[in-house]
This record gives sequence, structure tokens and C-alpha cells, in this order.
Amino acid sequence: MAASSALFADAFSPAQNFLAFPQSLTEKYRPVTLDGFAGLEKPRKILSKLAAKPFPSAWLFIGPPGTGKTTMALALADMMPAELHHIPSQECNLETVKRTIETCHYVPRAGLKAHLILIDEADQMSAAAQLALLSKLDSTAFPPDTIFILTANATDRLEPRFLSRLRTIEFSSYGMSKDAIALLENVWRAEAGDAPAPNFARIVKEANNNVREALMKLETELLCI
Repeated sequence: MAASSALFADAFSPAQNFLAFPQSLTEKYRPVTLDGFAGLEKPRKILSKLAAKPFPSAWLFIGPPGTGKTTMALALADMMPAELHHIPSQECNLETVKRTIETCHYVPRAGLKAHLILIDEADQMSAAAQLALLSKLDSTAFPPDTIFILTANATDRLEPRFLSRLRTIEFSSYGMSKDAIALLENVWRAEAGDAPAPNFARIVKEANNNVREALMKLETELLCI
């Protein structure tokens, strides 16, 4: 039995790397600076100034999926630079909020200017977490040297008194088609060279200017050559 177990473990050893897939296009071409985003002129302008002169504050990035809300928050953390505390979708419960905010009462790691708490899909957080976070967003309880960024597709599940404590930045796919087409053209040249190109404008239109979805569609086209 022990020998069989050893053989089984060896057969699925990570060292063999037989399931080592390359990076997806969405990850490989994820912007790492604010200037690298397609469109989104107003969010880029606001966050560039915040990166240059950060101050304790809470922000809501609101808009449809795939418009760069989370990616821009990550780029901001890199540019400040800030110690990132990323709370994924639907993991924002009371315990996580309290633990994360307690951490932010300590000095950020060496070389970092501040703490940045990123809460994805904040409209899905538990009611208890929303109340706990609400109390911390008051000026008397706000953690030092901390920036909150919450992303959401909609605000109908967030209380008005909670929203009143957030600075809102709208992320829209409107007007992004030109930049998105240029991005696809550059990616195609980098990945496919002189291979016959698909209709980039059609891909962007079918993706409703959603850059993430457009890159995934382009990835499918690359698999056809």
C-alpha cells in the first residue's frame, strides 16, 4: 500500500510540470501602471494624483465587470507604494474586516507609504461586515495611513449612510473602443506576428467594450492559427 501511494504521489508530482499552462492574455497584459489602461481618463487622472499624494480615504469604484476596477486598484497600490490587503469577493465578513483593520493600525512594511484595503464586489459583503466597516469609516475611528477601495457592479445592496462615506469613481466602457482596438492590435502583433488578423473592431463590439472579455475572445482567435 505504501509503495502504491508513493507511485501515485510521484505520478502527480508538481515537479513534472505536465500541466504548466502559459499565462492567459488577461493576466499577461494586465496593466501595472495607470497609464496602461484603455480609456478611463477620469479615473486615471484622479488616481494618479492620489498615488502622488496619498491621504486616508475611502473610495468606491463602480461599474460593469471587466472595466478595470480591481486592476486599477492594484496598480495604485504598486505606484504609491502601499501594503495591500486584498479581500476577495464574498469573503468580506465581520471577522475579516476586523482582522484587516487591526493590521492597518501597525506601520506598513519597510519602504511602503500606507495600507490599501481592497474589497472586491463590496455589494456582496455581509450585513455585519458592512456595519463594522461603516463604524471604521467615521473620522474618529479611521485607521491611520489607510486607503479603502471597494469595487461593485451596483449599489442597491449598500446602505445610503454607508455610500455617503465613500468617494465614488465611475468606471464606464463608453468611449473605450478606440483604445481597446489598439490594445488588441498590439497584443496580436506580439503573440501572432504577421499571421492574418481577425476583425479587432468586431471583437471589441461583441465584448461591449469589455477589455477583459475582448482579450479572452482574442485568445480564442490565437488558438485558431
